[in-house]
Amino acid sequence: MKFLVVLTLMLLMSKCSPSGDTVDPAPAPTPTPPVAVTNEMDFWLTKGNQNAVLQKQTSVLAFGTAYNTYANIEVDDSKVFQTIDGFGYTLTGGSAQVINQLNTQKRQELLKELFGTNDNSIAISYLRISIGASDLNAAPFTYDDLPSGQTDMNLDNFSLASDKTDLIPMLKEIVAINPNIKIMATPWSPPVWMKDNNGFVGGSLKPEYYAVYAKYFVKYIQTMKAEGIAIDAVTPQNEPLHPGNNPSMLMIALHQADFIKNHLGPAFKTANLSTKIVAYDHNCNKPEYPIAVLNDPGANPYVDGSAFHLYEGDISALSTVHSAFPNKNIYFTEQYTSSTGSFEGDLKWHVKNVIIGSMRNWSKTALEWNLANNASFGPNTPGGCTTCKGALTINSSDSFTRNVGYYIIAHASKFVPAGSVRISSNFSGNLNNVAFKTPSGKKVLIVENDGNTSEIFNIKYNGNWVKTSLEAGSVGTYIW
Repeated sequence: MKFLVVLTLMLLMSKCSPSGDTVDPAPAPTPTPPVAVTNEMDFWLTKGNQNAVLQKQTSVLAFGTAYNTYANIEVDDSKVFQTIDGFGYTLTGGSAQVINQLNTQKRQELLKELFGTNDNSIAISYLRISIGASDLNAAPFTYDDLPSGQTDMNLDNFSLASDKTDLIPMLKEIVAINPNIKIMATPWSPPVWMKDNNGFVGGSLKPEYYAVYAKYFVKYIQTMKAEGIAIDAVTPQNEPLHPGNNPSMLMIALHQADFIKNHLGPAFKTANLSTKIVAYDHNCNKPEYPIAVLNDPGANPYVDGSAFHLYEGDISALSTVHSAFPNKNIYFTEQYTSSTGSFEGDLKWHVKNVIIGSMRNWSKTALEWNLANNASFGPNTPGGCTTCKGALTINSSDSFTRNVGYYIIAHASKFVPAGSVRISSNFSGNLNNVAFKTPSGKKVLIVENDGNTSEIFNIKYNGNWVKTSLEAGSVGTYIW
């Protein structure tokens, strides 16, 4: 009993200070606030299911070295390849016509969105236009059309009047928004009086008109310059091995080499034109065509490079020609999205081939086909393409729809300005990709998940990496 009393007294004394005051327990330590993680990489996403379209993501992406087992896409800016001229579309006469159906305010807003360089634009930096009509004009024409049986060897009848209602005024607006935009021009047909069938569809350029046709190009470039529109490059013929379009013309490689070396090249030199001459401008299944033109010792000095489409063949044909002539440039100039295609399927295929594929195979440009048309996929010439879907559909005077072609190009054009260079990046499974360094020093990586499942991966740069992911069929552009 005495023992219990003593023990109780000792416990009571242990809770008191020497003065008899109660001792408070030691305060709990103040928790250390978490270190804020700063975002080091912007990420813009388009999903094949359209739940996100060119949408900037809010997730924080920061470089680190925490180990994981995911695949790496390693970007190396010490390995530099071609310089980029730009990304864009063909501004067909039909495109200009339907865009001009928008009211003034809506049209100006759209042109600034397309060609401006602010945060709300997609910064298109390259355009292709037709010399005369393409098949996506309402009707075929050239700049020197005459009654049957007449000729115009001095080009006294030459006039841009047919394009002064829609195309040329719109080009002037575009140049005012982006004075540095580059423009490539190509004919679908010469004036029919120069052709052996005297018609818009098919036929060939008669040898006796080679010289006057070269002057036609010179006059076109000079007259466009007088309108304030600089032509950076021309091709002698759109799709020279497809004479069934309206308009069109057959021009085999032997004839194109002859035309360039004996007429077009010398005419440009005499006129002191800096406009580039680019050969071929047709599908990837015939790399032997541009190689034949470039193998001609007379034509070669006048030719800047070769242009390609991908309705047939493989995109690697661009590298085949580059390997044969590494000092000549490569351009990818046309691919259309179809009215029967799906958003997801077209997004995957076009980003994989037109954007990533062309760039990884040395192209300086990546261009989709038609910028805009109406809800019926017009206008087009009789026999012209009726299933070519524009990047935009113009619905009414105050309404338009952004189609898959808009997002295919925007994932590159918005972030990779002219003057950027392609840099090294490795392939990783289904993650097709291409990397660039911009003139301001930013790195840009475009990734397309070509697989059927979502993939987590690392973007590795200078020994550090960022972990990210892409759903199947999605496209991401990463900027740091």
